[in-house]
Amino acid sequence: MPRPLRSPRAPRYDIPQAIADLSSADRKLARLIERAGPFTLKVASAHSPFESLLESIVYQQLHGKAAATIHGRLLASFEPIAGLGVHPTPQHLIDCPNEQLRAAGLSHNKALAIRDLAAKTLDGTVPTLARIRRMSNETIIEHLTQVRGIGTWTVEMMLIFRLGRPDVLPVGDYGVRKGFALTFLGLKPTAKVTPADLPSAAKMTERAERWRPWRSIATWYLWRACDLAAGKLPNPS
Repeated sequence: MPRPLRSPRAPRYDIPQAIADLSSADRKLARLIERAGPFTLKVASAHSPFESLLESIVYQQLHGKAAATIHGRLLASFEPIAGLGVHPTPQHLIDCPNEQLRAAGLSHNKALAIRDLAAKTLDGTVPTLARIRRMSNETIIEHLTQVRGIGTWTVEMMLIFRLGRPDVLPVGDYGVRKGFALTFLGLKPTAKVTPADLPSAAKMTERAERWRPWRSIATWYLWRACDLAAGKLPNPS
C-alpha cells in the first residue's frame, strides 16, 4: 500500500549515553564533540527501503537542489494514480512509460536503475521496512548492493539516515576520511588535502573499535570536523 510521506525525527537510540561513551573512550573525539556541539542527526524512518533507494538514485552525482527538483517532479508525476503526497509503489515504476521518467529529468542510466530497484523490490531482493529492521547491517548491504547503481556507500547512508542504525562506519566516505585526518592525524584546516593525507580504511577501522557500538554518532561528528575546518560551525576553542 502507498503511504503518506512523513517528516524526519530524532533517532531512537540513547544519544546522551552515546556521547558519554564516546567521550570516555576517545579523548580526541571528546574534544571534537565539545567543539561541534549537540548531536542533531534526523532519521527519515517512515521511508521504506524502496523509497529511500529511489531517492538515493535520483540524487547520485547531482547537486542537492537539482536532485530535489527532479525527485519532486518524479513523485508529482504519479499523483494521479498514487494520490497527493503519497509515494508511488514499485509496480507504479514498473508500469510507467519511459517518457514519464525522462520528463522528470532522469537520465537513461538512472531510469534503468529505478526500474531495476522496483523489480528487485517486487521479487523480494529489496526487503520491506518491517523485514529490514530485523536484518544485520552486513546482510542489508549484501541485499541492496544487488540493485543496479547501488553501492556500499549508498546503503551505509541509508543505514545511518533512514534506519537509524547506531554503529555504521562508512570508511569510503571522503568527508569521514577528511574529518578523521583533521581530528586524529594533525591535518591543518587550511591545508590542501592530498590522497596521502587521508587515512586508510584499516587505520580508521582500528581506531573506531573503541567507538563501538556508536560508530554512526562518531561518523556524524567527523563530518562536523569538516564543517568546523570550513568555518561552517562556530568554534568555541
